Amino acid sequence: MILVDQAIWPHRGKMWAHLVSDSSYDELHRFAEDLGLTRGMFQEDHYDVPSDVRERAVSLGAKPVDFRVLVLALRDAGLRCRRTQEPVDKEF
Repeated sequence: MILVDQAIWPHRGKMWAHLVSDSSYDELHRFAEDLGLTRGMFQEDHYDVPSDVRERAVSLGAKPVDFRVLVLALRDAGLRCRRTQEPVDKEF
């Protein structure tokens, strides 16, 4: 399932959210492509999306969740990548 947290993270004059999958990076990349995001925007275990893209993601089926739920889902799926770790998905 694709999850997206609240757009509460300010950066460059916009509010941003995190887009993740609770099952695989492949699922996340396919969904991100449907949103018009590129693989270069992938950040270790998530995509950062501005609030307008977040709303489109929800309309396409992403489940809105609290950021704490999002992090727990990533960790439970074994997809959480800390800055000190190498990314799990090394295809690109």
